[in-house]
Amino acid sequence: MEGSDTVNELKQYEIPIFGLENKRYEYDFESGDAFFGALEQEMITKGNVHTHLTLSKSETMIRLDFQISGTVEQTCDRSLDLYDEPIDIERLLLLKFSDHNEELTDEIELIERNTHSINVARYIFEFIATSLPMKKLHPRFRDEDEQDDEESDGKLIYTSETDNESTEDESIDPRWAALRKLNDN
Repeated sequence: MEGSDTVNELKQYEIPIFGLENKRYEYDFESGDAFFGALEQEMITKGNVHTHLTLSKSETMIRLDFQISGTVEQTCDRSLDLYDEPIDIERLLLLKFSDHNEELTDEIELIERNTHSINVARYIFEFIATSLPMKKLHPRFRDEDEQDDEESDGKLIYTSETDNESTEDESIDPRWAALRKLNDN
C-alpha cells in the first residue's frame, strides 16, 4: 500500500511534454510531509514548500525556472532541537533534446526527443537539499555563531608551546628553516 501512496504523491509532479506547443507554461506545486516521505530519503522528513515553475518550450529545449519558498524541518547540530529552516531559492534547469538521456551539468540535461513527460519532484528536492546550510543551527544560536566568526575574522592564530624562540629555532628541521626565511621576507 505504501508503494502506491508514494507513486500517487509523486505523480502530481509529472508534466506531459510530448506534443506541447512552443510557448510558456506555468505550474504551482504544494509540497508537504507526504512529498518528502515519498522520496524515500532521510535528509528532510517534514516541510511545507511552494514551488512556482515556469516551463518554456522551444524546438531544441525546455527551460525550467523554479521559484521555491517555504520551510523544512531540520535538527540543530548543537542542541538536537527541531527548527524550521526557511527556503527561498530560484533555480534554472535546461533540458535539451537529444538522442539519449544524460546529465551534463547541474543546470543542463539531455533528454530524448520522444520523452512523453518529465517528473520535477526530484529537481525540487535536489534544489532544496543543496540550498540547506552545511552547519544546521537553530536560529537562537546563529547570533552567537556569527559573533564567534567575527572575532576570529578568518585569521588562523598559531601559538608556540614555548616562549623562548632560541630553543624553537634549535628544534626546527633545517629544511623548514629555509622556508621560514622565505616567509619572513
